Amino acid sequence: MRLFLAGAVLLSAAAYYVYLPLPSGVCEPWKLMLLDALFRSFMHASDVAHALGVTHRVHVVNQIVSLAEVIEAYPCPAVHVFDSTLGGVSTRVFQPKGGKKLKRGVLYFHGGGWAHGSGRMRSYDLLCRKMAEDLDAVVMSVDYRLAPEAVFPDQYHDALAASRAFLSAQVLEHYSIDPERVCVSGDSAGGNLAAAVVQEMTSDDSLTVKFKAQALIYPVMQALDFNTPSYQQNQAVPILYRPAMVNFWLLYLGADSSLEPLLLANNHSSLDQPAISARTRSKFDWTTLLPDIRKKQFQPVIRETGSRRVVDEVPALMDVRAAPLLAELEVLGRTPKAYVMTCEFDVLRDDGLMYVRRLQEAGVTVTSDHYEDGFHGCMAFAFLPMLSSVGQRSLDNYIHWLDQNL
Repeated sequence: MRLFLAGAVLLSAAAYYVYLPLPSGVCEPWKLMLLDALFRSFMHASDVAHALGVTHRVHVVNQIVSLAEVIEAYPCPAVHVFDSTLGGVSTRVFQPKGGKKLKRGVLYFHGGGWAHGSGRMRSYDLLCRKMAEDLDAVVMSVDYRLAPEAVFPDQYHDALAASRAFLSAQVLEHYSIDPERVCVSGDSAGGNLAAAVVQEMTSDDSLTVKFKAQALIYPVMQALDFNTPSYQQNQAVPILYRPAMVNFWLLYLGADSSLEPLLLANNHSSLDQPAISARTRSKFDWTTLLPDIRKKQFQPVIRETGSRRVVDEVPALMDVRAAPLLAELEVLGRTPKAYVMTCEFDVLRDDGLMYVRRLQEAGVTVTSDHYEDGFHGCMAFAFLPMLSSVGQRSLDNYIHWLDQNL
């Protein structure tokens, strides 16, 4: 009887820890709850280690993820897989066997808040294998440096170096990549890097080969408004909580974590900030950039007065290399056709949708692929053991777009 009671108590405690109220429209919510509970346990362990001075909390999470997720570059029947470098940056290469002589080429940047993740993780490895096989494409997944050891613009410089090398005559010839069928892509923070790199490279007239397409998966695009409708609506929806995204930004930009409450309140983008002009504000004004269906009942959070020191201390908040949404229309207009995936239950939904609108205003052909039942990171749910409907649909549609546009 005591054993039964003890088991019941433990089961109840586990259910209490795992259960999280989620919006009714989320696809297969229990899978998301389980993954979130796992992530929260990692974060709690990392917080303890950080508080005790053992190591930085980021290192704890990365070590756990490395042990559980990072896999070797094993071969498979359809694709050669091996680790290499690209522009001096660690890269995993996925090269199809056979097929057409000239291949498509896809350069991919993983997500993880510029602090976590690796192209050698199982989820990214499987994604790139599938892309390589289904598209008959050479896919290169870049392991750029991570925070806290590396901060902006280090990650951007790694992404740029890898991109320049990818488009070089030497690499294109070595891997038999068609220079007219090359794409840059990435998810979350990787989508940010992909957008920033393509803006820079399409404006560089010295380059003879440029990306012909950009595919951005729930990208993070700006850090001046953390109260867009999607930030307000999804602030407590896993796996990317609103405070976590603010902390990722502070970590990426090498800023003090004590600034978190100021950014959450939009004090850093108050109207008395001389560095933020009306023209700049128009580039992240969701009241004009978002479709009405996404605005819902939410109201803008605009402070008359705020903390003017924040932008002075963290000027990268205004740097288009960190925040691609702030680019000028002339720059955006030179970028290639785009695919932007967004999810309804994601704090970054509006970052992606605003970028879609600005690209369209610049004359770029854009495919906006929105998932009403999707959440941040859902494309990773395209594979076992967390296989889900929205994961499969999003991956299939992403690859279909690449197949039709590359």
